[in-house]
Parts: sequence; structure tokens; C-alpha cells
Amino acid sequence: MESLIDIVLLALLVCIAIAIVRMKDLLAVIMLSGIYGLLSASFFVAMDAVDVAFTEAAVGAGISTLLMLVAITMTGRSEHPVRHKPVLALIVVFITGSLLIYGTLDMPYFGSAQAPIHLHVAPRYINDSMQEVGVPNIVTSVLASYRAFDTFGEVVVIFTAGMGVLALLSVVRRADDIAKIDLLNDSMHAEHLILRIVVKILIPFILLYALYVQFHGDYGPGGGFQAGVIFASAIFLYAMLFGMSTARRVINQSFIQMVAAIGVLLYGSVGVVSFLSGKNYLDYSALSADPIAGQHLGILLIELGVGLTVASVMVIIFFSFEGRRENSLSLENQNSENNNCENNNKENKKT
Repeated sequence: MESLIDIVLLALLVCIAIAIVRMKDLLAVIMLSGIYGLLSASFFVAMDAVDVAFTEAAVGAGISTLLMLVAITMTGRSEHPVRHKPVLALIVVFITGSLLIYGTLDMPYFGSAQAPIHLHVAPRYINDSMQEVGVPNIVTSVLASYRAFDTFGEVVVIFTAGMGVLALLSVVRRADDIAKIDLLNDSMHAEHLILRIVVKILIPFILLYALYVQFHGDYGPGGGFQAGVIFASAIFLYAMLFGMSTARRVINQSFIQMVAAIGVLLYGSVGVVSFLSGKNYLDYSALSADPIAGQHLGILLIELGVGLTVASVMVIIFFSFEGRRENSLSLENQNSENNNCENNNKENKKT
């Protein structure tokens, strides 16, 4: 039965991938990408990788889909016809793929008991993590304690990506442009009363669930990455239903940028404290006289830093894309108004 589920899921993934390649409608491509993310999450659940499935569902099927939907509002819905022959690109992809497949031939078979990871690494984590870290969820022990330095690098990469998007897409607006954009948003979001009421009811529960995922990662699937994405999705939902002008009044952009930096600083500061105490960098046993209590405190602090950074960076990216779209809409409206004025002037001259 398990093999049948795996075959069905893999077949659906292949079919969706082929459909994505052949589609010219970018909206349909984004919807199929979201479905691909959900199927991937289901496949990870079938492989007992629940934490990875949680992340894939939140990021691959959730946040990524929303960000791409915002992106196509600026680029257009349909893909332009290809004006060149991508033969060279196809050859490069084929050669790269062949080399990657060739590189996997020396790897041990999937699930082999003789694989190095099952002989050396995994037994240490499975047998000793509870005594050394004291966290029931082994995935959290590995990510937040054993390889905390690697996770810190991932957080820095996320922060850097957010700052890069902010630098590339930030838009400086004049006061009259802001007033026009606010008027446009108010006219667009004045309706949808039922959706607004439902969202007002759902958002507190979404935020509460994000906090549960944040502080329950020691005992079950979750942690700062998933919690940050879920928290940001609630803000996205609020902005989409109530308008960006209202969302900006509720969520200060300067404060969000500061929170993103605070998350990275909090993570790094935990390592500095342990380093100054004579321990290795990010050795949480330096945080308390009881090593297990120190591990719990250190994991709690660094996971909080991860959650703050991820949520803030997601919000920064969303607001940057949406702000760029608003600016383009404002320019289009201004151009249409100028064209109308020119047409009216020509008609007046004729009369």
C-alpha cells in the first residue's frame, strides 16, 4: 500500500511538472506550482519527514504562491512567445543533469543500512540526543543544537535576501502619489465584506497557531522557520483584504526591518555569550549551570531569532513587491489621465 501511494504521488508530480513546462498562462503555472508543493509535502509525510513536509507546505505551497501572484501583477499574466531557439540552454541543462546523475552512481542505495549516515551520524543523534540536548524532537536537536552554526548561516542568507529585495524594489513616493494610491486601494477593497469579516475572525487563530508552532518545535514538527512563514501569511491575508494603505498604518516598515535585524542579532548573540564563557560557539551549556537547561534556553532563543527574521523578511519582500505594483498602477492611472487631458484639449481646439 505504501509503495502504491509513493507511485501515485510521484506520477502526479511528474504530470504537474510537464504541465508547468508546457503552460503559457503564468497564473495557471503558479496554481500548479502550489499544487506541486502540496503533493511534495504529502510525499515527505509518506517518508516520515514531517518537519520537512511542514516547511514545504508553508513555504512551497503557501508563501511562494502568494509572492508569485503579486509578481505577475507587475509582469503580466501571459508568457511572451519565445523569439530565440534555446538549443544552447538545453544542451547545458542536459550536460549538467547527466553529470549530476553520474555523481549519484557512487552513492549508497536509498535506505541502505550500510550507508555512512546510518552507521556513524544517525546512531549518535538517535541514541544520545535525548541525554545531550533533552529535546524529544530529534530534528530540532539536529538543526538547533548539533548543526546550529549551519542554521545560523541559513538565517543570514534569508536576511540578506530580504535586504537585497528591499534595495532593488524599494520605491520612494511623494505625498500626492500616496494619496492617489490610498484612494485606489480604498475603492478596490471597499467591497468583499464577507471575506473581510471571515478574515478578521481567522487572523487571531492564525497568529495563535504560529506561536504554537514557534514554541512547540521541541516536542513536535515546527520551529522558527515554519512559525515565521505562518505569521507572515496572516499579515499577507490582512493586506490583501484590507488594502496596503491600511496594512502600512498597522505595520510600520521601519519597525519590521529592525525586527529582521534583531532576529539575526539574537541568534548570533547566543553564540557570542557561549563563546565568551569559554565554550564553543553556540554551545548552549554555557547558558546555565544545568547543561540540559542551557540547551533548552539556547534553542528557545535561537528559534525565536529565526522566527523573527523569517516573518520580517517575508513581510519585507511582500510589501516591496506590492509597493512596486502600486507604483506601476499609479503611473498607469497618471498616464491615462494625461492622455484624457490631451484628448480633451484636442477636442476643445477642434470645437
